[in-house]
Amino acid sequence: MKYLIVVFVAFTILGCKNKNDSQVEILTANQIIDKSIEVSGGEKFGNSDIGFKFRDKSYAAKRNNGDFLLLRAAVENSNDSIFDVLTNDGFRRFINDEVAVLEDSIASNYTASVNSVHYFSVLPYGLNDKAVKKELIGEERIDNHAYHKIKVTFSETGGGEDYEDEFIYWINQETFKLEYLAYSYNESDGKGMRFRKAYNERYINGLRFVDYNNYKTEDKSVSLTEMGKAFEADKLTLLSTIQLNDVTVDLLNN
Repeated sequence: MKYLIVVFVAFTILGCKNKNDSQVEILTANQIIDKSIEVSGGEKFGNSDIGFKFRDKSYAAKRNNGDFLLLRAAVENSNDSIFDVLTNDGFRRFINDEVAVLEDSIASNYTASVNSVHYFSVLPYGLNDKAVKKELIGEERIDNHAYHKIKVTFSETGGGEDYEDEFIYWINQETFKLEYLAYSYNESDGKGMRFRKAYNERYINGLRFVDYNNYKTEDKSVSLTEMGKAFEADKLTLLSTIQLNDVTVDLLNN
């Protein structure tokens, strides 16, 4: 009888252990990003017409089964209508309906600025592009919430003019929503860094959009991976807000 009791207890403990182990899901960086994209609207982004205003310019994006057209429109000098158009085939600028002839360096700058606004507007969509390299670098708590911490870099091929930029994304472990991000970028005197906190979440036609509070650090010793801790310790300075206004969404092929 004592032997049977010991065996019963052992199997009970082992069964509970296995049950608990099965509930702990170990996720890769790719799986976390997949889940984050899904809760934000998933592949609907890839077949959509999106429009919004950012600061003094209008933006539009059409994505259709891998083809894309990213537009920025503005009026300059009170007269000239400027249309910057980025597609799979490259970049062109139109001034009053005529194609402008641009030096390569200037065209590259316009390409990067147009792409940057559209890139941030639909995050985390886009983080599964071929040029993106993802690495799960740990977990972190910010404002009493637990986050997956993912580092993103880009390959030179297909990574654009700013392929050397680095990003850190904080993905909520419960909701899988992207709530914080930090990134570095090249400046004339070294690397610049920014940290963003998402707010004003809204879903439009099933797609998630957020605005951001944009922070900087005055402490040059703070590394990119430490920006979350610096924010938690109230050591960052609010620099600006990133607001998308008048967002519209039309879904294609539905």
